[in-house]
Amino acid sequence: MKQPQVFIPLFFIGLILSGINPKEYFTWFLEVSPAIIGLLILVFTYKKFQFTNFTYFFILIHCYILFLGGHYTYAEVPPFEWIKETFNQSRNNYDKVGHFAQGFVPAMITRELFIRKNVISNPSFFNFVIVAVCLAISAAYEWLEWGVSLCTGDGGDAFLGTQGYVWDTQSDMLYATIGAICMLIFFSKKHDKAIQKQIQ
Repeated sequence: MKQPQVFIPLFFIGLILSGINPKEYFTWFLEVSPAIIGLLILVFTYKKFQFTNFTYFFILIHCYILFLGGHYTYAEVPPFEWIKETFNQSRNNYDKVGHFAQGFVPAMITRELFIRKNVISNPSFFNFVIVAVCLAISAAYEWLEWGVSLCTGDGGDAFLGTQGYVWDTQSDMLYATIGAICMLIFFSKKHDKAIQKQIQ
């Protein structure tokens, strides 16, 4: 499959299903907005730069994570409610899946850009800079959540999603960092093969 256009209808199927009777439309809009913005960026830059299908696939998975969290709100995704009750957890931890992906997928995107555009020539700093970029993205998203919550009051609480956990912001950034590191450790070789296939 050389053309990634097949991912676009899959994106819209997920988006539409997510938007059918969500828990709160305001929260839904806030949660799926990054996916919509990401799609627009990918579409408008497609002629200049095409990612590998390997990367597009994981971007789509990340979008579906956002769609599911937007539909139910991150604090009430049903399978993680079951996990919460079964293992006597204090909160619904689906948001940690989202933040893991928030590190994993940007690491893949950044890595591919760095390799194909030869952004960093010194391999000693390569992985460190990728993780640092992902951590910066995660921190910026936490600022965004904080700003929305301040501006909207109770309306932004579901978007903030702390569920009363005082260290939620710090743990979110930790999970994003872990996601970025896991991508680099476990998927770099497969990613390299996909990149070589793309540029041939």
